[in-house]
Amino acid sequence: MDDVIRLTATEAVAQLHRGEVSPLDLIDAAAERIAAVEPQVNALPTLCLDRARDHAKRLMAGEGRELAGGAGWLGGLPVTIKDLTDVAGVRTTYGSPIFRDHVPAASHPLVRRIEARGGIVVAKSNTPEFGAGGSTFNEVFGRTRNPWNTALTCGGSTGGGAVSVATGEAWLAQGSDHGGSLRRPATYCGVVGMRPSPGRVTRGSVNNLFSPLSVQGPMARNVPDLALFLDAMAGWCPLDPMTYDAPARTYAEAVAAAEAERPRRIAFSPDFNGQLPVDRETRELCARAVLAFEAAGCVVEEFAPDLGQLGEAFLILRSQSFVVDREAQLAAHRELIKPDIIWNTERGLAATPSQLAWADRERAAFYRRMAALFERYDVFITPGAATPAFDVMLRNPDSIAGVKLENYMAGSMINAAITLAGCPAVAVPCGFDRYGRPVGLQIAAPPRRDAIALQAAALFERVGGFGLRAPIDPRPGTVPPPEAPAPA
Repeated sequence: MDDVIRLTATEAVAQLHRGEVSPLDLIDAAAERIAAVEPQVNALPTLCLDRARDHAKRLMAGEGRELAGGAGWLGGLPVTIKDLTDVAGVRTTYGSPIFRDHVPAASHPLVRRIEARGGIVVAKSNTPEFGAGGSTFNEVFGRTRNPWNTALTCGGSTGGGAVSVATGEAWLAQGSDHGGSLRRPATYCGVVGMRPSPGRVTRGSVNNLFSPLSVQGPMARNVPDLALFLDAMAGWCPLDPMTYDAPARTYAEAVAAAEAERPRRIAFSPDFNGQLPVDRETRELCARAVLAFEAAGCVVEEFAPDLGQLGEAFLILRSQSFVVDREAQLAAHRELIKPDIIWNTERGLAATPSQLAWADRERAAFYRRMAALFERYDVFITPGAATPAFDVMLRNPDSIAGVKLENYMAGSMINAAITLAGCPAVAVPCGFDRYGRPVGLQIAAPPRRDAIALQAAALFERVGGFGLRAPIDPRPGTVPPPEAPAPA
């Protein structure tokens, strides 16, 4: 079983195709690994192993194999689904006491797509309440811990998914991203996570169907596995008006050609030209790591667009999403909702039409500056997170690089800026700080050029040698001291 969990997703699917392992073998391996590591990390609070085995038996009997061998075919590979996303017959709480005992009758359209392509759901991964927050904890299931140091957070909001992949509880994890919820946990846990372009993956049942801020996406141990899972997810969905057809060339094929189709010019900025606070050692590590692209023949230049007042614009626009999703719940169950969500929703309710219009203009102006950047550069690279993993008992760090954070989203702007530009972005590991905490890069490409972001990430993974080859065993540790304020 130990050998099986150390296979990459791509290797496991190949073995499934050749009949060297069965879906039931992989489920048994996942179940054994889950039992071994869950007491230390609390990543997968809800298991559905009987359901998974029933699905595996149907698949092995030939049911639903008409897609076998096609793009994104998973062939019976176990995956985890974020607890924000419905799986039929499986407890789905959204991390909220309001839905503590909720069991949906139907699966989310994305889950149906993944299962139709041979993915087998073995568990629901932990998430902050309604996905709001950069640390994964809630009143239903408690806190999820970082496997590299269990005293630290795994990030949020796809924290449980990141941990499940890093520890080998599953080969792939589905998640969602608004202000960094796939990229930040991937960075903190030393795996890869991707925010696809809006419309690339169906969001199906959400009420914010016409907003590009929240997306669904994949997490994996390496970039080829990430591309495989995106191929399983991608495509037009009649329930999501923003979706469009999957590409003619698969993302797996694009990643295989990464070295031949490497980016020519790369823009890199450790902190958006000083406009955002970023941990000092993170800046230095990322600046050194990005030089691997130069060794691969790429031109790397330090450049970033002006952010303007994008932080305030993001909060205004994000708060409107909370009004759409949480206004009725706030009226009916205020006492069961955490303060950050109340604050975000009430901020949205208080916004004026003029403020909303200003925020849209500010976002459009930033988009145009990013478009100008991509006229000169193929990809834009920053750190994957502004700070390494912090104390698991905190909602968010109090400060970054000596700058006090005013709200729980203030440390996420290095990710949220890419969200507002509509760009696909891949978080990929690039090393460890002096305390052994993973650090990563965020590689962004122009909108709807997801293959370019994946190719650049795959190239970096190959030339830099930072891919997580084997799952890790959870490690106890202590909380590092906060970074000293930067000199005046």
